[in-house]
This record gives sequence, structure tokens and C-alpha cells, in this order.
Amino acid sequence: MQILGIDIGGSGIKGRLVDVQSGDLIGERHRIATPQPATPPAVAAVVDELVRHFNYSGPIGVTFPAIVRHGVTLSAANVDPSWIGAQAQQIFEQATGQPVHVLNDADAAGVAEMTFGAGRGFTQGIAILLTFGTGIGSAIFHDGKLLPNTEFGHVPLPMKGIHAEHYCSDRVRRLQDLKWPEWAKRVDHYLALMELLFSPDVFIIGGGVSKKFDKFAPHLRRPVRIVQAQLMNEAGIVGAAMSAWKQREAATDSSQLVSAV
Repeated sequence: MQILGIDIGGSGIKGRLVDVQSGDLIGERHRIATPQPATPPAVAAVVDELVRHFNYSGPIGVTFPAIVRHGVTLSAANVDPSWIGAQAQQIFEQATGQPVHVLNDADAAGVAEMTFGAGRGFTQGIAILLTFGTGIGSAIFHDGKLLPNTEFGHVPLPMKGIHAEHYCSDRVRRLQDLKWPEWAKRVDHYLALMELLFSPDVFIIGGGVSKKFDKFAPHLRRPVRIVQAQLMNEAGIVGAAMSAWKQREAATDSSQLVSAV
């Protein structure tokens, strides 16, 4: 079954059709620059443009760089502050005329990696996906089940006095022109804190910097298993589509149960 996945970022909004049963990407990805300012009406218009580009009708999965609870965005990273408290699901449904499921962008990437990528088959223990990009996104799974909206990139680092993403995001690496060993040492400090708090069995490293995994991974010293994400920048789109599909299946099952009663 093909579902449209849309990944909203601070610089671009990307969409692609996904075979949610195999994880395969269908056709070409279409990208539109994120409007500035990225207000709800402006972003919703771009989402609608993507839907029309694919001539698509059906459930849509949308990732968003924010805490998302019951379709409401409770924070706003790299988008306009007017998204805080916005009825995101309702906004996108009104714009597209289609059923929409909205979730945190890192959660979507985690869902994809745990199903079709580096975490595939990992059904026992704790797995943590960390995406290093403009900030740091996170998704944690216990026995394969997602605990949503963790936002570990905003965890304050002891002795540093700053949030993790202001210390070891890929953006910080580029702005401060850090060499790979220097940056890896910072990432190691951050992973040590995550290890102390959650005792994970595996870290999955995603985001744009994961393409350079071989440059920094040899410099990481944590005893926990650390692996490279496999779906790279397409993980959000795949996870969004999968989440929309699961939401629809759950709603269908509930409806059938009610009808049976």
C-alpha cells in the first residue's frame, strides 16, 4: 500500500510516496523550500502543494520539528513560534482535505529505522536513535515500542551549562570548524549521559552527519553498541507514512469492533 509521507524541516519540506509494507520509496522525492516565516498557513499551503503534486488522495503522514501531542504542536524548532499550541493535524487536514497524522520528526525517523533500517529485528531492550543535524533529535524504544516526544537534544549537559544540541550538533561542528576527533569527543560526552540515564543496548546515529559515520565513529569510546542509521535523510518520510498507515489501521479495527458489538 502506498502512503504519502511529508517531512517538514527548517529549510525544506519534502514529500514522497512510500510502500508501507516494504519500506520502499516510490517515484521521485519532491522538495519545496520552507516558507519564511514558517507560519501555520504558509506551511499548510506547501503541504497542500505537495499533495497536489503527487495527485494523491488518502491518509498522509507528516513529521514536524516539535513535541506533538494528540495532533497539537507544543513546541517549535526552526519554524515560527506561532506553531506552539497549534492544532497541526486539523490545520493540515483542512488544507489538504485528507486525513493526516502528525508526529515528531525524530520519532518518525526512529519508527522507520526500527522497522526497515538499523534497528530492524531489535525487539528486546532499549534502543535510542539520535539524529545530529541543525539540532539533535531523539527517539527511544523499549522492546520495539516508541516512547514519543523525548527531545533529548534539549537535555542540559553537566559541567557544560548548555543543552546538548548547542554543544555537539552537526551545526555546531560546522560553525566551530571542529575536526572529526574533536567533535566525536563531544558526542562521546553526550552519549555517556544518555548511557547513565537509560542504559541502552544500542545507539543508532542518524541525521545528515550519519553519511560521514566512518569519519567519527572510530573516535567514539562508549562501551555500548553504536551503529549507523541506514535510511539516512529519507527516514522521516518513511516513518511518517508508516505512522499514518498504522493510525488508519487502528481506526479501522476500532470501527469494526464497534460494529461487531
